[in-house]
Amino acid sequence: MAPVKNGRYLFNEIPTGYPVPGKTTIYDESETIDLDNVPLNGGVLVKILVLSIDPYMRGRMRSPENKSYVEPFKLGEPLANSGVGVVLRSEAPNVKPGDHLYGFYRFQQYDVITDVKSFRVLENKEGLPWSVYLGVAGMPGETAWYAWQEYAEAKKGDTVFVTTGAGITVIQIAKAAGLKVIGSAGSDEKVEFMKTIGADVVFNYKTTKASDVLEKEGPINIYWDNVGGEQLEAAIEYAAPGARFIECGMISGYNTTDHYHVKNLFKIVTKQLHFHGFIVGFLRHKYVDEFYSSFVGRVARGEIKYKEHKLYGLDKAGEGILDVQSGKNFGKCVIVVAEE
Repeated sequence: MAPVKNGRYLFNEIPTGYPVPGKTTIYDESETIDLDNVPLNGGVLVKILVLSIDPYMRGRMRSPENKSYVEPFKLGEPLANSGVGVVLRSEAPNVKPGDHLYGFYRFQQYDVITDVKSFRVLENKEGLPWSVYLGVAGMPGETAWYAWQEYAEAKKGDTVFVTTGAGITVIQIAKAAGLKVIGSAGSDEKVEFMKTIGADVVFNYKTTKASDVLEKEGPINIYWDNVGGEQLEAAIEYAAPGARFIECGMISGYNTTDHYHVKNLFKIVTKQLHFHGFIVGFLRHKYVDEFYSSFVGRVARGEIKYKEHKLYGLDKAGEGILDVQSGKNFGKCVIVVAEE
């Protein structure tokens, strides 16, 4: 077979605000790959099917001088994130052509993977769409499950305030545990979906102040934070003594230098609040087997509902990144790179 195009989605420029498709990131088709003869060096050749777009990717679009928990993207190189691909050729033990691998991929159509041990072969006995393994049955679902298990210390009758993101899954975990759930979202459509999955009180934070809702519906015992800013301030203000704060993200500050300054931080002391910042990968070793053996089955049985925001074609990756940062997406954002 003659070499074929191997489209890539590249990091082109460090943004100062929201990332701009075609400027911050660009699609490139200059490379080709010989699928029959490219050396595998003991690894596998993978056709990438779906790639995940997640909020934290904005933090990787920075200068290497700015240190963080994860390495920055390299200018002129493909973006990278979680994905699912199908094996075309293999020289790796225990991996055969036709297997589906979940792991961290470069944003390109085909890739040779030599570090096969860092990928997971998905058996998918449940018959879920592969894209779901990037959402509720993948890293975002892991985020919700791991941190809830580790930090929530939930007791029946507790009240939890959940912001969006992985919060859709958290709402359902909390309701199954017998909690009262307050949820916030950035559109009326998302508010209605939160109601359908069991949230007791839901509001649009763009039209209703979190402090007004929590003053009436609190105090809260658990806060799941994806946004920071004013909602974090309100959660501190109306938290019960000893409340647990699970800090998953603060997207309100990702695309601006004009950060909201929380004014009541001293109440962390006076209320003896427990703050838990976390990175999902650091909890994976404790909960990953339980997640795949039990939680994914709940998704397949319809016990855990989810939404997807699908874009088709690798060239749409920049659009997906902007959708997630601006809140345009409704559900887990994935890029469908290729069909099976």
